[in-house]
Amino acid sequence: MGSSEAFIRATVNRISARLGHGLADAAAEIAVLAQDAPERFRQEWELFQEEVQAEAERLEHGDAPAPAPRSPGAGIETADITTDSQPSSPQHLVDRLRASVAEINSVLEARS
Repeated sequence: MGSSEAFIRATVNRISARLGHGLADAAAEIAVLAQDAPERFRQEWELFQEEVQAEAERLEHGDAPAPAPRSPGAGIETADITTDSQPSSPQHLVDRLRASVAEINSVLEARS
């Protein structure tokens, strides 16, 4: 076997080993995500059910819209909601919704 043939075989062996290692890491990450998925889904489902119950109670009593409940330990401080005698403008409501979405997005990114 010539030195160039040995060099090519060694190169192929090393590339195969590195790719195999990378695939093994990816498979391990997927396995961890698969293990955590049912618990995370359960938590999100429970939070959703609580939000639906709170919204149903709010609609039954005709209360003003309440802020979305935060998950325990989220660590986000919400701004005080002003209770004006006049209804909020549509732009103000849109701004508040955007702020809420940004807060939720940052919480989800922090969990990841």
